Amino acid sequence: MDYTCPECGGPLFYEVSTKMYICKKCGLYVSKQQLIELYDKKRIKQKLDIKKEYLNWWLNEKKS
Repeated sequence: MDYTCPECGGPLFYEVSTKMYICKKCGLYVSKQQLIELYDKKRIKQKLDIKKEYLNWWLNEKKS
């Protein structure tokens, strides 16, 4: 499975000896559990951003 860095979007490589994922672009060094947590936080933030964007759009439409 290919993973992308949650920080910069670069490719992550799995290092077997340390059982960690490393981003060659920004240097992020995380375990699989940390990676899952970072993806979850990013997903939650994206959902909240979409809701805020919709709310702002809806409120601006009411003013017009």
